[in-house]
Amino acid sequence: MKSSRIPGFYKLSVKERMEIVKEFAGLTDEEASLLQSTGSLSLELADRMIENVVGAIPIPLGIAVNFLINGKDYLIPMAIEETSVVAAASYGAKMTRSKGGIFTDSTEPVMIGQIQVVKVKDPYRARMAILESKDEILEKANEQDPMLVSVGGGAKDVRAKVIHTIRGAMVIAELLVDCRDAMGANAVNTMAEAVAPMIEKITGGKVLLRIISNLATERLARAWTVVDKEEVGGEEVVDGIVDAYAFAAADPYRAATHNKGILNGIIAVALATCNDHRAIEAGAHAYAARSGHYSPLSVWEKNEDGDLVGSIELPLAVGIIGGATKVHPVAKIALKILGVKTARELSEVMAAVGLAQNLAALRALAHEGIQRGHMSLHARNIAIMAGATGDLIDLIAERMVEERKIRMDRAKELLEEYQKKLRS
Repeated sequence: MKSSRIPGFYKLSVKERMEIVKEFAGLTDEEASLLQSTGSLSLELADRMIENVVGAIPIPLGIAVNFLINGKDYLIPMAIEETSVVAAASYGAKMTRSKGGIFTDSTEPVMIGQIQVVKVKDPYRARMAILESKDEILEKANEQDPMLVSVGGGAKDVRAKVIHTIRGAMVIAELLVDCRDAMGANAVNTMAEAVAPMIEKITGGKVLLRIISNLATERLARAWTVVDKEEVGGEEVVDGIVDAYAFAAADPYRAATHNKGILNGIIAVALATCNDHRAIEAGAHAYAARSGHYSPLSVWEKNEDGDLVGSIELPLAVGIIGGATKVHPVAKIALKILGVKTARELSEVMAAVGLAQNLAALRALAHEGIQRGHMSLHARNIAIMAGATGDLIDLIAERMVEERKIRMDRAKELLEEYQKKLRS
């Protein structure tokens, strides 16, 4: 029975960690080797992915452990340059295990394509005309992607609305497209382009933009968990976490940092799997502000037993087919490690990672301050920047943390001090 509960994973060497991941995910020798090669993206392939290529920039790829989601153990590939994020996700996941882990669900993978119509003389009548022509519009849209339709996806509904802008009234037609296991931008944009002439004819107006919306309110992922109060440090810490949430719920300045912490985990998984992290972030922040007040994406409460209860909901438009996800060699291996079978499963795992990330951050803030764990890792980066190598990195980092002087000038002083000792 495979388990993501791997005590001391962070203490193992890179080679030892890789052996565990290889066995867990059933990686081949070639895949394991490719994963450990920082040059796994060839320039030839990179040149086909984007324009004006001159090279590639490796980002560290870590594995978060301890995740139990819907009764299944996962190892989570996370690509990120920020210290402490992978460790925090692993710790957050560990705290949830005593009460059964994290549970998730999601809506169907429906994206919204918008067609903007201007210069309409009678916009409200035009709106009704669009709705009256729903079947005709859907038929035209679905002609564009018979493969998607054959697997149960495709355009499913048409909406229309009138909006009032500084340029006058506009009619917005919206295609609701089930994208199945793709993120869906290409399919949705193609359908919107195809129906644009039909929309012009129906409304008597002029179509301008026809493009997907990244506020994917029809494509939501949710996760929730109960955390034993003793796992977080007692009922006083539970109260501190709930108070920290209340702060974020009332103050958008705090909410922005609260949500940034959630996205630390979600975007790291998006990067590892080559999903569109910019679309995810745009959608998440817009969703957080949908009420007119920018709010936290997660909610934390205390139940009658004094335990901590957390939940999260956000739009997550991700795919496991198409785009860079199926082109980048490391992204394909990351998906294999995750073992997800559908885009919905991937979105649910990402929501669970965001919730665990948030839990770890709030516990640190409420219990010991965010700096304790984060700064010890940050100190290592400062030591490396100062020129330390090998064992000197940890020696200098430990000294700076003890002194509470995590600065470049102090790192250089300590490096010179240790180097003198080694020469003498």
